[in-house]
Amino acid sequence: MNSLTPDPRPLTPAKGRILSGVQPTGNLHLGNYLGAIRNWVRLQDSHECLFMLADLHAITVPQDPAKLRAHVRETAAAYIACGIDPKKSVIFPQSGVSAHAELAWILSCHTPLGWLNRMTQFKEKAGKQRDNAMLGLYSYPVLMAADILAYKATHVPVGEDQKQHLELCRDIAGAFNRQYEREFFPLPEPLILGQATRVMSLRDGTKKMSKSDESDYSRINLTDDADAIALKFRKAKSDMIEGISYNEQERPEAANLLNIYAVLKDITREQALAECAGKNFSAFKQMLTDVAVESLSPITRTMRELLESPDYIDEVLAKGLGNARAIADVTMREVKDLVGFL
Repeated sequence: MNSLTPDPRPLTPAKGRILSGVQPTGNLHLGNYLGAIRNWVRLQDSHECLFMLADLHAITVPQDPAKLRAHVRETAAAYIACGIDPKKSVIFPQSGVSAHAELAWILSCHTPLGWLNRMTQFKEKAGKQRDNAMLGLYSYPVLMAADILAYKATHVPVGEDQKQHLELCRDIAGAFNRQYEREFFPLPEPLILGQATRVMSLRDGTKKMSKSDESDYSRINLTDDADAIALKFRKAKSDMIEGISYNEQERPEAANLLNIYAVLKDITREQALAECAGKNFSAFKQMLTDVAVESLSPITRTMRELLESPDYIDEVLAKGLGNARAIADVTMREVKDLVGFL
């Protein structure tokens, strides 16, 4: 693996600044790629992009320290293998920039409890154990706002399930601006890109594909080889209706697989349906497997090469941290001045 050559030129946003990231908790999967990372790749030439490894968010549930460090490198390798170019974009671990936690505290002092009480994800994740849930899980959306606002990001690629958190971020930014009578933070706009913003489980077409699902057959991992991909698609849940059609309510599994096929081939859902409508599930799954293996095998191969070169990954992250801190430190100096800190 060639060493990363530092680029001294400052990044110049053409249309705005992007901030996004995923939690480095292992098992990045097809949903992460099609719903997020692939779209990030396409934004690199039109926006100034920062992509974090959200390890602060990861510890809202217990993590093994050694595994967390390994997963940070693995996720960084996945970013690069999928096409995130370290010479175009900033790749960095969230915990390495103290502004995230520091700004989260300041913003929490400008966030009414009522706003957080409306966040549906806390209710879903805490369930009946709300009294035993950790404060970090409850205040997670404020940290997410700090992630975005520390860089004064103008746009945030989000899935449908994150729109509520971005709306809260905009509310917090507006509250801060009103408090200090200055349009300091931009109100970030959502970017919902592509038709596969929600890739569903291969075992249940009504549930989102998730790395936390107990069944490994529910997802295609970016580390899966061709045989594993073929086996998982063969075992993917199907129905008894003849032919392939798109109906999320009546045929969620068929709709999900058709959606995956269309996005992997970079064609419309209508074009995919025209290719597959007359096929039975067995034939269609083979077509889907062929497309998936062709698309994902280069990513898997590059990830393995990168993970054999941890020094290169660390170099990428060190350079990214320097760039991220340079932006966030300016924001924090201005924030502290506005708040009244010495």
